[in-house]
Amino acid sequence: MKSKKDETSESGGSTIEQIYQKKTPLEHILLRPDTYVGSIEQQDSKLWVWDTAKSKMAFRQVQYVPGLYKIFDEILVNASDNFQRDNTMNKIMVTIDHQNSMIKVWNNGKGIPVVIHQEYNIYVPELIFGQLLTSSNYDDSKKKVTGGRNGYGAKLTNVFSKKFILETANSESMKKFTMEWSKNMSIHGDAKVEKLSKKEDYTCITFYPDLERFGMTILDKDIVDLMTKRVYDLAGITDQKVKVFLNDKEIKLKNFQEYVELYLTDSSLPKIFEVVNDRWEVGVSISDGVFQQVSFVNGICTTKGGTHVNHVADQIIQSISELVQKKFKKIEVKNAQIKQHLWIFVNCLVENPCFDSQTKDTMTLKPSAFGSKCEISSKMMKEILKCGVIDHVMAYAKAKTEAQLGKKVRQKKNEKIFMNKLEDANDAGSRNGYNCTLILTEGDSAKSLAMAGIEVIGRDTFGVFPLKGKLLNVREASHSQLMNNEEVQNIMKIVGLEPKKEYNSLTELRYGCIMIMADQDLDGSHIKGLVINFVHFFWPGLLKKQGFLKEFITPIVKATKNHDVISFFTIPEYEAWIKADNRSTWKIKYYKGLGTSTSKEAQEYFSNLDRHRIEFIWRDDVLDEDAIDLAFNKKRADDRKQWLANLNPDTFLDMNQHGIEYNEFIHKELILFSNYDNIRSIPSIMDGLKPGQRKIIFSCFKRKLKGEIKVAQLSGYVAEHSAYHHGEASLASTIVGLAQNYVGSNNINLLLPLGQFGTRNMGGKDMASARYIFTNLSPLTRKLFIQEDDYLFTYQTEDGQKIEPVYYAPIIPIVLINGSDGIGTGWSTSVPQYNPYDLIDAYRKRIQNKSFDEFDIKPWYKGFTGTIDWIDRSGGGYEITGVLTRLEDDWLQISELPIRKWTSEYKKFLEEFMKEDEPFITELKEYHTENRVDFHIRVPGVDKYSDGMLKKKFKLVTTISINNLVLFNKDRKIVKYTNVSEIMEEHYLVREDFYKKRKEFMIAKLTRECEILANKVRFILAVVENELVINKKQKMILVKELQLKKFATKKQLDMIFIEPVILSDENNKDQEQEIEPETETNATVSAKEYDYLLNMPLWSLTYEKVEALKKEHKEKSEELEKLRKISIYDMWNKDLEELENAISQVWESEEEDRKNRPKAKTNKNKMVKPKKRNMKKKENKEIVENDKKAKQKKNTVKTNFDDDFKQDMEKVLGKTKSTPLEERNESNDASLVNNFKNVPKKMKQPGLKMRKIKKNASGESDEDSSFGIFD
Repeated sequence: MKSKKDETSESGGSTIEQIYQKKTPLEHILLRPDTYVGSIEQQDSKLWVWDTAKSKMAFRQVQYVPGLYKIFDEILVNASDNFQRDNTMNKIMVTIDHQNSMIKVWNNGKGIPVVIHQEYNIYVPELIFGQLLTSSNYDDSKKKVTGGRNGYGAKLTNVFSKKFILETANSESMKKFTMEWSKNMSIHGDAKVEKLSKKEDYTCITFYPDLERFGMTILDKDIVDLMTKRVYDLAGITDQKVKVFLNDKEIKLKNFQEYVELYLTDSSLPKIFEVVNDRWEVGVSISDGVFQQVSFVNGICTTKGGTHVNHVADQIIQSISELVQKKFKKIEVKNAQIKQHLWIFVNCLVENPCFDSQTKDTMTLKPSAFGSKCEISSKMMKEILKCGVIDHVMAYAKAKTEAQLGKKVRQKKNEKIFMNKLEDANDAGSRNGYNCTLILTEGDSAKSLAMAGIEVIGRDTFGVFPLKGKLLNVREASHSQLMNNEEVQNIMKIVGLEPKKEYNSLTELRYGCIMIMADQDLDGSHIKGLVINFVHFFWPGLLKKQGFLKEFITPIVKATKNHDVISFFTIPEYEAWIKADNRSTWKIKYYKGLGTSTSKEAQEYFSNLDRHRIEFIWRDDVLDEDAIDLAFNKKRADDRKQWLANLNPDTFLDMNQHGIEYNEFIHKELILFSNYDNIRSIPSIMDGLKPGQRKIIFSCFKRKLKGEIKVAQLSGYVAEHSAYHHGEASLASTIVGLAQNYVGSNNINLLLPLGQFGTRNMGGKDMASARYIFTNLSPLTRKLFIQEDDYLFTYQTEDGQKIEPVYYAPIIPIVLINGSDGIGTGWSTSVPQYNPYDLIDAYRKRIQNKSFDEFDIKPWYKGFTGTIDWIDRSGGGYEITGVLTRLEDDWLQISELPIRKWTSEYKKFLEEFMKEDEPFITELKEYHTENRVDFHIRVPGVDKYSDGMLKKKFKLVTTISINNLVLFNKDRKIVKYTNVSEIMEEHYLVREDFYKKRKEFMIAKLTRECEILANKVRFILAVVENELVINKKQKMILVKELQLKKFATKKQLDMIFIEPVILSDENNKDQEQEIEPETETNATVSAKEYDYLLNMPLWSLTYEKVEALKKEHKEKSEELEKLRKISIYDMWNKDLEELENAISQVWESEEEDRKNRPKAKTNKNKMVKPKKRNMKKKENKEIVENDKKAKQKKNTVKTNFDDDFKQDMEKVLGKTKSTPLEERNESNDASLVNNFKNVPKKMKQPGLKMRKIKKNASGESDEDSSFGIFD
């Protein structure tokens, strides 16, 4: 057994009694004060204090003892709490006597009951202030909004004071209580109880802190300023009827808003304030990069914030984040970055708050237990979003990006660079580096051209680096885009550039010059602009350095004749040359890109470098700066609209100069790309198509597409026959888009989807490769685009090749059938889809002279089973709602999603609810088909939620706007339409004019055919009856006889009508082929005037042929007569009826096909049944039965025209005698012929060629026989 001596030695000389001790609560507080009041050591901190000289809050470095500050704060909070117990309290008086180190706090709220506590046999005031762990706040079942909680509070002040005096008066007991404690609450005098002479309530605490315990001798300036600030806190957060005095002087703060303004003294800072409810007041301003907060909970100053501050901040951050994502989609900003720029003020009352420590710096109570909510109003949120905080966030994000980017690209100037595809100049990075030029080429093929060229001038001062298409628009790029964009970083590394660094001399760089070598097309102009934007954004000063930025130009057209070669660098320059004189003997070659030039030509270019190299010049700070900003600043979209509206169609940049000003490049070259960007992004009001789509339709018509064709093959055909200059992959994607028919794609797909063209599961992204899928023209396409109209359009030419028309003119507006979305330069568009049946009905009524304004048509999407309703009938837009059905046992069925919410993405959205700590959705089942959505989800306690709440929760309600109906009008000008009626009216008027043209065209065509038939009958009879002997005669003698007998010549027939060649492949000759001049004699040309007679097959010279021609002549004459009688509106109504019937047939066929597909096997026992009892009615009973509408549609218009065309047209006609053309009198069709004489001129648009009719009037080819009359 060990002795006490042994135990003592083992413990290092201390006895067991010395090691294991028991302390009283009072001794423990004094021994371990940091647990209760915080540190009692002096520390340096930067805190808000009161600046007496400037009468405002000041954030400065102070030396203070947290424990001393805490014991003062406890007494203040007690005084503040008293107002919650007695709202008649109206005065708090604080005295801070720094000379005598005395502090007094007095309030006139209800006094402490002056009675003896029956259990403890002492007066209640003594129990509260002189006994530890006593409190009125222990009953957590009562909801209190006071600051006290743990039973220490003011007693801690007593413990850490040399003297502590309590005085309280209570009107109920009509007694006054006074007691004094000393020596850290270890000694107290007797309680002094006196009767009151009048009713009054108050409590006064006077204490002398034990400064020695805090390492202090006096209350110094720093602690007094800190305490003064705390008194001002009290004045600002307590009810405004409570007057607060400091050292007998009233602190005049009316409310929390005035208190907040003591911090926001800088006039540039926004001051946004709101009294949210009777428990929450919130103020918001901007902080410069560090989150700041000033907050109070039940009068306690929470210097480190807590859950109450986060509760407010999170709402603001969420709104800012959503707006940033919406406005700056390419800029990624984290919530923490947003928070760094907020300064939030919160004054709140919370039920039974809890904190991280007795010092109460941070509140930890969960928001669900607050007893109230702070929901910031939309008005205040709008003010916050407009106050400039977003600009601060964006500026910070950009500065951070630039710093990180600079660190990533920074390297030594003379360091050797090893980079894929870089051909570095030998002198780059050396002392002679400023004389080096980096050629940035548009792709690898252009790099090959540059490499061939620099063989002539050497590699010492020329480097080459290919761009991967278009350079990133760094002005609008996100942090991640810049950090992950190798191309931007590579250019910086190659040239030796650091983001935002100012360069005083080009000698600081590895290369002193950048030369852009891009195609001479509009996309090439855009690449030049993006490089200019890149340099201007990071180093605007470099653009002012002479010779830093240049471009290398190559011919876009070359004209060759013998050994003479003329190069043209712009199309307008070439067109002006070719119009000046007869250039038919010149060989023309179009250069679609740099890859068209040969290596030999490259060397020719570089041998004459001064001709092909043009310097960009900074001429004017205002003009050049504004021009670049106009082109690339996202915020100047409205300015760009006006810029493009003022574009002169004849604008082009003269390349015959050695220098181009930046503003000149923007306004004369880049503007053409911007205009084209709109052309290819925004459809025409007439056909609803963008250029790529129009090229596809044109090529399908030209090919007379009737059988299946691979999408990849059709892409190649379109590219070849419509001068499509972009990638065929993009073209294939456009073809697929025209063929897609899932819900949310097209109401009428113009091409057929023969294969996997994508589904609503992934919004079409689940399509198969273009190599594996087929397509064909839809049977509805030619019901919209009437074939007879093909001859009436204005066709364009490009690279000497005739291509698609400026626009087609379908019989109803396709842009309203299939809708359209697009983003161009300065403009964007969003047109909803509408029901073609509604449009057909509207056009029928308009034909009857009714106004489109009478029709209230709303958006419609084929196959969509949800509802679409007006939000605001004044034109705001529509609300699209999916379908939600309540089933049994807390199950819900979601059987339709809002338009363009795709099934796979929505599934991920639902799954997020299952990942929550307390999952809102506990089970998820799927029963989808290719065309239908069918989610079954289980939501415990779902009956407590209304249908509206559930639809909002599950995002089943979206909106579509009709405030951005932007289209190119008939004159190819961008117009923003107010409503759908305006679109229909403009389309109607132009389409009406096309019906007039079509009728004129058809009459002229039939008139010519009748004349040909009449002349053929006459000719054959003359030969058969020997009135005209043709054998053993020279052709020219026969031609003269035909002239004498007054047979119509081709020239005379052409005066009636010339059939233009628009869709034949005959004109697709090699564009480089040299054009031969006419060498035929006048006699030969004259003979050709009767080829339509003399080239008839020999077997045509029979009576049977005469009878057949007579019959055909009569049919044509009858057809012509009927055509003259019908109105254009009859024609239109017939087309509408045929379209309506065709839609009905196609949609019924599609529905039948869906019904006949094998049904998916499902376990019916496991499927949840619809709820039978207490089932809530759907909020919207109206369901659009989309696919059934075709069956219910009835034909509403019958015309005489329809009946005429149903008559038998093939009855045998009697023998007629034809009259020579020259002997005809002016008839009722003379005006028609005269009117149509101008058609040939109109048809002779650039690239629109005329040809002679190659077939005879009966439709038989003259080339069919083995020999003709004169063979």
